[in-house]
Amino acid sequence: MLAALDHVQLAVPPGSEDRLRAYYVDALGMTEIRKPPVLAARGGCWFQAGPVHLHLGIEKDFRPSKKAHPGLRVTGIEAYAARLAAHGAPVTWDDDLPGHRRFFSEDPVGNRLEFLEPDGI
Repeated sequence: MLAALDHVQLAVPPGSEDRLRAYYVDALGMTEIRKPPVLAARGGCWFQAGPVHLHLGIEKDFRPSKKAHPGLRVTGIEAYAARLAAHGAPVTWDDDLPGHRRFFSEDPVGNRLEFLEPDGI
């Protein structure tokens, strides 16, 4: 039986870890968590914010997906969008999901991320 979503993994290009750390820690406010040594040898990095876990894994022939994305629920979406914009991340608002405010952004290597907050919060 499924109990919960453990993590989402996004592919990233080799050598991009420092740029990604700056984005996921400084812009998104996540904490980097230590990978097990056998997995750390492969490169990439893992991040956490509360119950949200994102794993960034190295892919030699990396190409960012323009459609696939994690949907990350936030509180204070206006302030969060301003935070990302202040860090130079693109913020594209989208009104197509009834009952929610949401925007899309991209990390430094082009991975698409969705940020959403239910209306009335």
